[in-house]
Amino acid sequence: MTHTFLFEPGIWTASGTFWRGDGEPMEAQARTEISHRPDCWLLSGTLKVLGSPPVEFVSAYRIEPPSRNHASMKWASESAPLGRLQGTYSVIGSCIFCVYRCQDSGYHGAEHLEQLDANSYRSAGILLLQDRGLSSWQMVLRRSRPKEPV
Repeated sequence: MTHTFLFEPGIWTASGTFWRGDGEPMEAQARTEISHRPDCWLLSGTLKVLGSPPVEFVSAYRIEPPSRNHASMKWASESAPLGRLQGTYSVIGSCIFCVYRCQDSGYHGAEHLEQLDANSYRSAGILLLQDRGLSSWQMVLRRSRPKEPV
């Protein structure tokens, strides 16, 4: 099966669980939009953690388009709380792995996306500071259908 997340422009929504570093689970919802330009791919998204009070994380990545073999793609992002993140997406069979780090702050983490079908993925990830887990998540992503012209 050919990967669709990242590799095709589109909008994805997700729902699942977000865990704080102390293990408390909270409901989470996300929205990600992917667009392709000739020189780069762009990923912009939000993650809403429905705690008390609710918290929203905003992300914007600039991704280098893959080479012919789609094996890996480098990306970069600026984040107010985390700093400048750099990472790599790597495709291995039905999975996309992402590892990332911030050289200056010590934040680092990983995410695993498993393709369930052309329109859905299961995701699990973790964010660490040095050797301490700060948060983790598990979500199901679904591709939004484009609206039919009227």
